[in-house]
Amino acid sequence: MTQFADFIVSHTTPSAPPACPEIGLHLAADAIALWEATEIFLERPNLPPPYWAFCWAGGQALTRYLLDNPALVAGKRVLDFAAGCGASAIAAAKLGAATVDAAEIDDLAIEAITLNAALNGVAVTTLRADVVGTLGRWDVVVAGDVCYERPMTDHIWPWLKRMAESGTLVLMADPGRAYLPKHGLTELARHTVATLLTLEDREFREVVVYRLTGAS
Repeated sequence: MTQFADFIVSHTTPSAPPACPEIGLHLAADAIALWEATEIFLERPNLPPPYWAFCWAGGQALTRYLLDNPALVAGKRVLDFAAGCGASAIAAAKLGAATVDAAEIDDLAIEAITLNAALNGVAVTTLRADVVGTLGRWDVVVAGDVCYERPMTDHIWPWLKRMAESGTLVLMADPGRAYLPKHGLTELARHTVATLLTLEDREFREVVVYRLTGAS
């Protein structure tokens, strides 16, 4: 086991998110404690939060939607973009996707996705890269709660629109973030998802699952 894997296993517990109990994940209970432990482990201050150790509301709703609509990914080439813990990637693999890639730019997230895929007995290929701009590689792209900051939205939105316009099915789930664009989205479903107060400002969030149409 790598040092990263050992750290993750030591600071998380295998458990299931409330909205998608079919999937087991290595999850943490205390964001602040894990954040501090991660900075000590990596010997780097001012790190971003450990997104990989939690199944956020957007990711839970998106994963639930896939599990309820398996034909969307069965036999398809699927990308879980900014995958975090990899819940949606694991769901796609469970549902018979031809290939599943999970893209992240954080080393611990990559290791967490690998561990979580093994926990569920599925094959997921991790991509330690910013894949924004890559076209023609996937039939389906899923992205949960990715419009949480203006720079992130500005970086990814033109690419996601271009993917949708080229015929790729782009599914997004958003729990009401301020930077989600208001146009080019078709609502598919709504889910009320339990959250941790250490992550959000409320115990439940309503998450909307959208299809990106590419229209402005």
